[in-house]
Amino acid sequence: MMLSQYFHVKSALELANQEAGTTVWFAIKLSSSRFGIFDAFPDEASREAHLAGPIAAALMANATELLAEPPII
Repeated sequence: MMLSQYFHVKSALELANQEAGTTVWFAIKLSSSRFGIFDAFPDEASREAHLAGPIAAALMANATELLAEPPII
């Protein structure tokens, strides 16, 4: 993982930790070029709030730079 990628992940983790409805948030390195995010929520309202929040907005704003294809949510 490049240093700039590390800071993106660390920033996202800090944001997730501020969300009352996000009970866990993990960034997972699957291979040298594949990554995943696992997060969990106590209810659908918390999940929807997370998907409408700053992490998802930042991911989508930078999707063409960060992702080879659209994310699967």
